[in-house]
Parts: sequence; C-alpha cells; structure tokens
Amino acid sequence: MVPVAAPPIADGTVITERDRIVWVGPRAHAPKGGRDEALGERSILTPGLVNAHTHLELTMMRGFLEDLPFFDWVRTLTRVRAEVVRPEDARDAALLGVAEGLRSGITTFGDTGDSSAPFDALRSLGARGIAYREVFGPDPAEAAAALARLQASVAEMRKDATPLVRVGVSPHAPYSVSNALFSAVATWAAKEALPVAVHLAESAEEDALVQRGEGPFADFLRSRGIAVARRAPGSVPLLRAVGLVRPDTLVIHVVRAGAEDIRAIANAGCGVAHCPVSNAKLGHGAAHLGAFVAAGARVGLGSDSMASNNEMDILAEARVALLQQRVRAAAEGSAPLSARAIFRLATLGGAEALRLDAEVGSLEVGKQADLAVFSVDLAGAPAPDPVAALVFAPARARVTRVIVAGVERVQEGRVQGFDPAVAGRVDACAARLAEWRRAQLAR
Repeated sequence: MVPVAAPPIADGTVITERDRIVWVGPRAHAPKGGRDEALGERSILTPGLVNAHTHLELTMMRGFLEDLPFFDWVRTLTRVRAEVVRPEDARDAALLGVAEGLRSGITTFGDTGDSSAPFDALRSLGARGIAYREVFGPDPAEAAAALARLQASVAEMRKDATPLVRVGVSPHAPYSVSNALFSAVATWAAKEALPVAVHLAESAEEDALVQRGEGPFADFLRSRGIAVARRAPGSVPLLRAVGLVRPDTLVIHVVRAGAEDIRAIANAGCGVAHCPVSNAKLGHGAAHLGAFVAAGARVGLGSDSMASNNEMDILAEARVALLQQRVRAAAEGSAPLSARAIFRLATLGGAEALRLDAEVGSLEVGKQADLAVFSVDLAGAPAPDPVAALVFAPARARVTRVIVAGVERVQEGRVQGFDPAVAGRVDACAARLAEWRRAQLAR
C-alpha cells in the first residue's frame, strides 16, 4: 500500500465506510469486522491518481494533428471544431476520455473545455473533478460580450454541480484572450468563488506575441483587424498584471518560465499543471520541474488533450517527467527528484494544484475513499519498491479496480456504466476529421 503521505506499507490495509477512509495501516493491526477483501500478493493499492489538466472533449483528435507547427496546430484544431465536430461528438469524446482515465487509475480530473460535455461526462461515470469552462476573446472590444456568454454557460453548469464535480472557468491563453477579458474574468471569478485555469508560458510563439507583438499569432490577430502591441515582459508578468497570479489559479504548462516567474507562482500559491509528454510532443521543451518543486509550488501532472498526446496515462507522464528532470539536474548540477517525489505529484501534488488536497490525493483517515489497485505483471517481477515499479515500469502495472467516493467504478479493467458503443462513435468522428483534413490538403 502506498499512502503517499506516509511511507509504503507492506501487507497494508485501508478501511472505508461509505465515502470515507476510516483506517490506514499494517494488516496485522487492522480492526476486525465488515467485508474483508484481499487484493493479491503482487497488488499495489494507491490513492486515485490525479490528472491536473485534460481536454476530454478532444479525445476524438488522437493522432489527428501530428507534426504540425504550433500555430498551425492551434488554427487547424480551431477550424475543425467549428466545421466538423458536433455537440454529440464532443459528448462521446468526453465520455471516452473519462473512461480511459478511470481505466488507468485516474479518479480526479482538472478539465478545460469549450462546452459542458466534460462536466456531464464526469458526472455520468462517477468520476471526480473540476470542469473549467473556457472563454476566448482576443479582441478587447468584445470582452464584455465574451464574459456575458461565459457567465450564462457557467450558470447552467452550476445548477448540476455536485460534491464530486465542480465548476471553474478558463480564460484560455494569452494568444486567445485580451487583457481586458482576462481582467474581467479575474474580477468576476473572485466574486463568484470560481477556480481559474490558464494555459501559460507554453511556446516561443506565445512569447513573441506577448513580449514583442510579433510572430504568427500577432500576424493572425492583425489580419482580423485587432491591434497588437507588446503586452508584458513575459506571460507570467502579464497574468500578474490582470490579477490572476493568485491561489485559486491553475497555470498550465509554464514551460518558458524563469526563476523570477517560478518564485512568483510559488509565492502566490498558484497551482501548476505540468504536462511533460504534451510539451515535448509539440516541441515546446521541458518545464523546469525541479525548480518549481524546490520553490514549494503546488505542482501536479497532466496529460493535456489527446490532440497533443496519444494516451491518458499519468504514470507514463510521471516517468517522462522524472527522466526529463534528471537529465536537466545532471546538466545543472542540481538535485534529482526521486520516484517517490514524482509519484506524489501524480497524486497528492495534483490534488494540491487543484486545491482538492483536503479531500483526495493520499490514503489518510478522513479523506475520500478514492482508491486505485494495480496488479504488477509477473513478467515485471521482482518489484521490491512499489513506487519505483509504478513510476519506472508503468506498463507492467495493470489497473484492476478503481473506487471513487467509496463506489467501485472500474472492475477488472471494465468501467461501470460505460456504453461500449461510444468508442465506435468516436472512431467514426475521427474518420470524418481525417477526411476533412485530406480535403484541405488537396486544395
């Protein structure tokens, strides 16, 4: 058993009552009574994993945008969503995304979406999370109208919010949101006690826009008649200027952040969603994870969307994150992180980033009964260190059971309540996307 907040326990036991953990410790000392289930000799019991950043409604885009420059990637994604993807496609994609996450041991999601599909999918399949409703608007003249649309969407979602699935807001990114809209969302979200998520300091193209008013995003905005000028010395100073460097903000990516930026984020108590595979796949680089951890930032791991990643596997993200950090540490002569430290980011760290750590992220008395059971493949034995087995050889650890708030959501790899026909419909949508792209290339 890996409690996270304490060292691993061989032959450990966790006792739950309804949706809460009431006892954690060695099996030999466990109180008797109730239903007793043995998980098997090569099983590892952990808290449910936390995926601090997803775009569940984009699950149909797995493999669709391969090898495009970032600006082209963004523009193609935006166009195909407007021209091909229907609301029912987004709903199916979000359901498939939640099911994929649950099957890999994820119980908590921090999702940013342009519709209520992720929010509905989390509720439907009994997962936990925050659904950050996105807002876009690079033209300052349209900030008031964009805010009004966001307010209406959030009001509808909040009617169906539950203790497991909450609502937040996401002014998307500096290249898609004006300073005026950032400020308006910051003021309104604070008044409404809504958590905020922002894609930040992700790419060289974003730097060119923010710092110099140049680059492909600047050219595109000017082509739409939107005035562009230098906005700030960097994306983190920009976010500070609009009032969003604060404890209820989750900053996503922050690849291009210097020492002063990292200190500002950590000191303000912002959450950080580190997405190592997506950052590398899009060619943005590797965020300075070790510096964020050393500064005391609240860091979790995220998969990002299947448009910029090809699987939702937080243990795989942990492995890549740790290896990247050790390469950087060796080059800089700094201290490498341990497997246990990186596994903490996949669980309690992610909960801290989303400000859900009072409820989930570790096996502790009083916390929610969110549990994941991994069975280590015999071909992967011996595995004397359970955390090293999960982090360094995640493919050898198969999820057999997942429990959210005391309710079993995955049994022997099968997601309870998930309609298998959804996968076929998502595949059909993906085929339409591929046909659309072939038609575009033929022009």
